[in-house]
Amino acid sequence: MSGIVRDQNHPFRVTEGVSFIPDTLSAMTSESTTHPSDDRQRGASSSPVTSSSPSHGSPDGSPHGFPDAFTDEPRRIRVFDTTLRDGEQAPGCSMTRDEKLRVAHQLAQLRVDVIEAGFPAASPGEVDSVHAIASEIGHADGPIVCGLARASERDIDAVVRAVQVASKRRIHTFIATSDVHMMHKLRMTRAQVLDAVRAAVTYARAACDDVEFSAEDATRSDPTFLCDVFAVAVGCGATTINVPDTVGYATPPEYAALIARVVAAVGSPHVTISTHCHDDLGMAVANTLSGIKAGAGQCECTINGLGERAGNASLEEVVMALHTRRGFYGVETNIATRELTRSSHTVVAATGVEMPCNKAIVGANAFAHEAGIHQDGVLKHRATYEIMTADVVGANAALVLGKHSGRNAFRRQVEQLLGYAPDDALVQRAFEQFKIVADAQKIVSNTELEGIVRDAHLPVVPSPASSSASSSEVIANA
Repeated sequence: MSGIVRDQNHPFRVTEGVSFIPDTLSAMTSESTTHPSDDRQRGASSSPVTSSSPSHGSPDGSPHGFPDAFTDEPRRIRVFDTTLRDGEQAPGCSMTRDEKLRVAHQLAQLRVDVIEAGFPAASPGEVDSVHAIASEIGHADGPIVCGLARASERDIDAVVRAVQVASKRRIHTFIATSDVHMMHKLRMTRAQVLDAVRAAVTYARAACDDVEFSAEDATRSDPTFLCDVFAVAVGCGATTINVPDTVGYATPPEYAALIARVVAAVGSPHVTISTHCHDDLGMAVANTLSGIKAGAGQCECTINGLGERAGNASLEEVVMALHTRRGFYGVETNIATRELTRSSHTVVAATGVEMPCNKAIVGANAFAHEAGIHQDGVLKHRATYEIMTADVVGANAALVLGKHSGRNAFRRQVEQLLGYAPDDALVQRAFEQFKIVADAQKIVSNTELEGIVRDAHLPVVPSPASSSASSSEVIANA
């Protein structure tokens, strides 16, 4: 690597190879990134279309109002969860053996295809945790249990010891391929990296039929060299090729172009191309989706988007984007979507890391409405402001009473509280008092609403209607 010269104006740019996205890769973004026209399978097998979204909102039956873009049978995308490995590596997110087991059991309920249970070479305790997960979760009808290893025999041996009890097991080995990593971290030449890939994948394949190879910092690697690396890995027996955006620097068009190039170079019915995207610029989910659209057959994600630095692609966001817009993406997953909220809560309990209230899919406000216009719309037809229903992800919808709430939502809550429809004049008097209270605080609870109703001389009568409201019609949060 002695011929490499750093560009002082760009810390990642070097004269040999590429900086981040090389000119050859950038040029590909102007080309089509849809599936190549040949008949080779680009990932896991296809399966029949299933439908569980509400059929309202547009003439074609889609709740979002957009027509379906695909009529072909959808591809099945394999979901690889790395919450217990990459997610746990986030500062403050480490888990005990028992916590990892609880999360692993929930991931099995979620029906992820692959659980990356940890990095066994990190410590004896990690070996024990991964082995316990393989023992309890790795039965014949369970997910693949995977362990991560650097491109070394020692690391690979640690994975073998940890996952060998699982019915379905995988060794995931990796090495960096970008010039900045090879020069400053590995201090290896390209030829040496190719030799390391050859040795590691060959050694791993001798111990396990399912081997995944990742090129760390793939998106800042020379794409020609990257494809050479992947060709060596496939030639030595790798069955999954992972293309990580390790530092979250790619944009969706660039990542799609790279995935399309890798699919064309090494994709086959026997080799699945995978995405693995970080969120440093807030594009992990968008990049993952663009990679799937370009032909990837596996996506690597974490529950709640946990992971190094700004995190990984959020599993729940990727899955629900594919589910809600499956007419556009033309794919499906095996995920039990009604387990998404429970999975999020399980990870929060294990790590102590709370989710923002506005977190997509699993945040407390994901299916909550306070604004009067929105409340009026969802009371009349939920599809006016909801592109998916809360029950699809195992959550409850809520109309929260606050200063932005309108008369329609207020009346609905009063009716549920009283068990009958009160006189308009009395509702108006209570509504005016409610607005005064709401201006002074963020949310008006049911208890406070009862006081307002009594002050307006509306007798509170217990009613079955107030206790049997469906989850989609809960109006106020305490």
